[in-house]
Order: sequence, then C-alpha cells, then structure tokens
Amino acid sequence: MSSGRLSHLLRGILLLLPAAAVIVAGARSKLWEVPTGHFTSSSNQTENLPLERCQSQWTEDGVKVTADIPPKLDGTWVSTRCEVRPGPEFLTRSYTFHSNRHFQALQHYYTESSCEDPAYSLMIRGKIRLLQASWITRGATEAQHHLSKVGIVVHSVAAKHRLASRLPPACVSLSLNEAVPGKLYELYNTRAGRACLAAMGFSVTEMGLVRVETQHHSHGGKVQELFLGDIHTDWAQRTQHRPSGYQQPLQNAMHHIHPCPVCALVYRSSEQRPPVLPRGPAVSLSLAGHWVSLRCETRPNVLFLTRDFTFNPSQHAWEGIYRHYLDSACSQPTFTLRAWGHYAQGNPSSKLSGASEFVFKVTQVRVTAMDESIAKLLNSTRPGKCGRAGDWRVGVEQDLTSTNGCPMLGIKLPHKEYELFKMELDHRKRPLLFTGERPTDGSSPDRPLRRPTSFQAPMVLCNGGETHPSFSTFNSRQLQLASGTAGLEKLVLLVFGSALCSWLVY
Repeated sequence: MSSGRLSHLLRGILLLLPAAAVIVAGARSKLWEVPTGHFTSSSNQTENLPLERCQSQWTEDGVKVTADIPPKLDGTWVSTRCEVRPGPEFLTRSYTFHSNRHFQALQHYYTESSCEDPAYSLMIRGKIRLLQASWITRGATEAQHHLSKVGIVVHSVAAKHRLASRLPPACVSLSLNEAVPGKLYELYNTRAGRACLAAMGFSVTEMGLVRVETQHHSHGGKVQELFLGDIHTDWAQRTQHRPSGYQQPLQNAMHHIHPCPVCALVYRSSEQRPPVLPRGPAVSLSLAGHWVSLRCETRPNVLFLTRDFTFNPSQHAWEGIYRHYLDSACSQPTFTLRAWGHYAQGNPSSKLSGASEFVFKVTQVRVTAMDESIAKLLNSTRPGKCGRAGDWRVGVEQDLTSTNGCPMLGIKLPHKEYELFKMELDHRKRPLLFTGERPTDGSSPDRPLRRPTSFQAPMVLCNGGETHPSFSTFNSRQLQLASGTAGLEKLVLLVFGSALCSWLVY
C-alpha cells in the first residue's frame, strides 16, 4: 500500500475519534484548539517500565516537562553539538527571536563532522508569525516566515572556490571568486532581489513548524528547547518541504543543560567569527547492551514513538520494540511493533568521520494493536495477508512471520536495509548511539545508494553488555539463515506507511 493511502487511512481514523479541546496556558482560544483522541487500551500497564527505568538513569528525579502553545520564542537558541543534515552537511545554529516578531539566524557550515573547520556562515534576517496549532503534528504550532536579507561570509579560499562552482554567475554582482574571506556578501535582499538561495539548497522552511519544551527540575532550574521543522532528506525537495517532524532541538542560551561548552561557543559567535568546536574523544562503536529513546520522538507524517533496542554482538542479533502513539507526549498508544533479525558491520563511512556502515535484516515481526480503530483496520485485511485475519484484538500480539509481513502496513519479510551508526559521549561522558535518519518520503534504504547521510535523535545506553532474554527465542534455523547471507544483514525499517506506520527502525 502506498504511503499516501496509509496517510489517508490514518487521518480517517483520527476523524472518527472523540474530539476534545486543548486548553493552553489557562486560556481557551479557537485558534489553538486541536482535536485530541481519547484512547482506551487493555495493554499491560507495566510494559513501559523497563524503558522508564532506563530513562530514569539519564534524567533527574522530579523533572517535569511542559510545552506552551503558542510557544514563547523570545531569546537566543543555540546548537548543543555539531549537527549533521542530509547530504551530509555539518553546521551549528544560533537563532535569536525578538518580541516584535523579528529574528536573526546564524548558520555556520563546516567541511567535516566535528565542526572544527569553518567553510562559510549565513546571516539570515526576517520576521516570523505564529499561526495556529498544527492539526497534523500534535503539540506543534504552525508559523509563517518572511525573509528580508540573507548574507554569506566565506572563511577560506577553498570554501570560496567550492561555493563559486555551485552558484550561477547571475547570483552575485561581481562573482564570488572575488569575495574576500571574512567579508559579508548579500545572497538575497528584498529590494535588490538577488535570489541565489535555491542553488545552495538554502531554506528556512524549518520555521514552518515550532515547538518549545521546558524541563522543570526539582532543584528549581530549568532547561528550554526549541524544536523546528525537519529538513527533507532529498536535497531536491528541501526548499519546498512542508515539515511535519522535527530536527535536533536548539537550547535556550540562558536555560540549557550544564555543562555545555558548545552552547557558549555558539552563543558568542558571529558571521565573521564562527565557533570552532573542541574535538571530542574518539569513541569506538560497541552496540552490546540495551538502548532506549531519551524522549518521545517525532517523525514526519504523523508519527510519535519511542524505540527500545537490544544488540547481541556474539550472535550478530538484534531486537527492536517500537511503541507508536497519537500524541507528542507519547501518552496515547496506537500500536507496538517488535522485530528481530541480524546485522553485519561494514566499513567506516567515507562521508561521515567516526560513523560506520551496517547492513541489517529483519526476519520476524509481531504487532500489537493498542487501539480499537487500529484493530478494526487490521481485521479488514484478506486471510493470509496480515497475520490471522479477523483475530486482531486490542492488547493481543500477533506474529506476522507466517504471512511474510503485512502489505497493508507496508511490512515485507524478510527485509534488508543499509544503515549508518555512530557513537558519541554526552557532556557527562555517557554513550549515545546515533542511527541513520529515515527517508522523509517514507521509503526504505534498501540499497547502498539509499544509505542515510544524517542521523535520528540519539539513543542512550540503559545497561551495557546485558543480553535481552528474548534472544533465546532465536532457533538454530534462524541463526543458520543469518550466517548464510554473506555477512551483509541488517535491520529493517518496516515502512509502516508514511502516516499510519512508517516504522522507523533505526
């Protein structure tokens, strides 16, 4: 089934759910009222306890997270690490919003993934106007922006030559070849009309979707994060993309996680003085153990989920649990996927320093409907096409292996995917696992040319080296199957449809 049809099905399901109004900041306004569904579920209430215990190792007791709708943008928001965008592109960001709706954004681009070698910086000025609460991405606010000026400062002769080869001669008045490193040149001006932005793949469509979260800590401190819209993974689509997911959040320069040396460097930067980030320690990739999402994750096309993975390197085996929800707080479950398979590690990435290529294979999948509407949808499938037709019940898990998946959900077994993994240490020297970003269009990286060039939100190590009990369910036949696939076996990202179930494995 196409992702468009699945998106239509999901929205049809949402329309059938009871509607309620969201009351924001103590006031009721039709502009900010969004329908929310009330879900009932017979699921075991202890199911999320392992995930919650893992997350508690990473967060302080008594942390409360709130989100204001409409969001309060005033202030400066900065990157907390070297960011990787599809391409790949490497950058840091510093965005300042004023009470009169004006904003100034600094984007510093680099030649490599540690953000130590600045190539050029963009200075962006404009206005932003908040519109209404999003009906597609629950918890987000839609916004409209207007650019007044975009300038560029190149930081090296080599960067100048690379840019000159990308920009049409008509873009700049003299020619970027004559640009002096450190001097600002206008790429766009509402009066001069020099629109060279598309040739650079430049876009701030990310400002079309906005969310601000505040973490209130028991000791009285707080951390604020700004989520802006996702960047399309296809370069040709990014300038016209309407975001429905988020990219890595920026943190408020005054209310950020301490210590954060990157925050201070980015905050003090300017278009002439880009931040040069300190080189982090080299981290060897070690998957052994149990990894979980640090927060409720948002994906394009109406997807909210948490991920829970266990790797067994001795058997090259993995298990993944994907819990999908209706809302951005991950409090209203819709369905849960459990998958098993095998993987093989390949060569170091030639595009991203410190990252490694993987190939994963999924051989077994089980699905649990957590809502009556989802169960009814699955029961409408033909016999032999999606588990036991007519036998789907809320809270009862079904094995899809015997039917080789479920076409209605976009699941085909077995399935192979080409992946990209990287590990880093956080500010407290704890390991983070970055896995490849899923294609925005809901497709699958099922061939080497489709391997990701950027990452999803990191997962955190819950317990190092422990083998998940479910690995005992692998039988000898499955292990023989794994060892006979020439070593290139990977996890699969079952494209559960772009909207209903685009199941972003990694």
